[in-house]
Amino acid sequence: MASTLFTQNIIACIWDFDKTLIPAYMQAPLFRRYGVDEATFWAETNALAENYKRRGYHIAPEISYLNHLLTYVLAGPMAGLNNRILRESGTEIQLYPGLPKFFEQSRAWVKVRPEYAKHEIVLEHYVVSTGLAEMVRGSAIAPFVDGIWACEFIESPLQPGFLRQKEFALDAAAEIAQIGVMIDNTTKTRAIFEINKGTNKNPAIDVNAKVAPEDRRIPLQNMIYIADGPSDVPSFSVVKKGGGKTYAVYNPAVRAEFEQNDRLRHTGRIDHYGPADYTEGSATANWLHLQIEKICDGIVAGRESAVSSRVSRPPRHLNVSPEEEAAQQPKQSTFLE
Repeated sequence: MASTLFTQNIIACIWDFDKTLIPAYMQAPLFRRYGVDEATFWAETNALAENYKRRGYHIAPEISYLNHLLTYVLAGPMAGLNNRILRESGTEIQLYPGLPKFFEQSRAWVKVRPEYAKHEIVLEHYVVSTGLAEMVRGSAIAPFVDGIWACEFIESPLQPGFLRQKEFALDAAAEIAQIGVMIDNTTKTRAIFEINKGTNKNPAIDVNAKVAPEDRRIPLQNMIYIADGPSDVPSFSVVKKGGGKTYAVYNPAVRAEFEQNDRLRHTGRIDHYGPADYTEGSATANWLHLQIEKICDGIVAGRESAVSSRVSRPPRHLNVSPEEEAAQQPKQSTFLE
């Protein structure tokens, strides 16, 4: 008998990280640790593509900062940087107000009403960032999310001939040397489809495989994508076109960020925007609460409709009285309030 892969009773909030969950760039604690001037590092990073172009090289802007970070390690200013230090530095990341408490509070919203509990609706949180995965894993957010997509480094790369070796020496002074995973603003959409299809939960499902809409773990219409600005337009577009919700946040102290989000809404890129304040009762928390409840109601309605359309009425006695006929009628469902 044919059956669907997933019950599609899961909602996903998908979060950008820098300037969405935190007010600055996550690398700031790392630069402080090594005494590197943050403004200089980013100015150099932004100038790399043009300078390399003059030399006849082409470099993708999205990969520039990862390469430049490795150059700082190789050249000495950040010598010894490894994944352990990245994770330790992540503990110093300061979050926006209301975090990480918001993540636990929001999970409770999908359980508060009996019809939500009946259909076992679940809320999951994911971080999809162009930042550094180990720093996110070290942050106070990490215990409250269901998955993290971000850039990763390899320490002590395997050397030529490693397939013929049986044992490898342990290097206590390991440092990052190669890029293992690179997430940019376009490949973020791949992460969204991995969440959509369930690849992150079932490795047997390839993200490029054709999967029918009814077989996807989290339909796009059950998603909310939250980020801070124009760099997330590809992800905003994928989720919004799929029927999901999109929300942009801004630092209340920076008027330019507010204006940027206002333009995004006027051009139809996002559904709404608000301050990056996730405390209970804030405008942003209230909007997200409302949208999550609407998605819950949609799940309940869809599942109740499926039951009524697929389950036939039971047989009844003939020549019964009106009173008996009324008693045999199925009771009206209360799950579409």
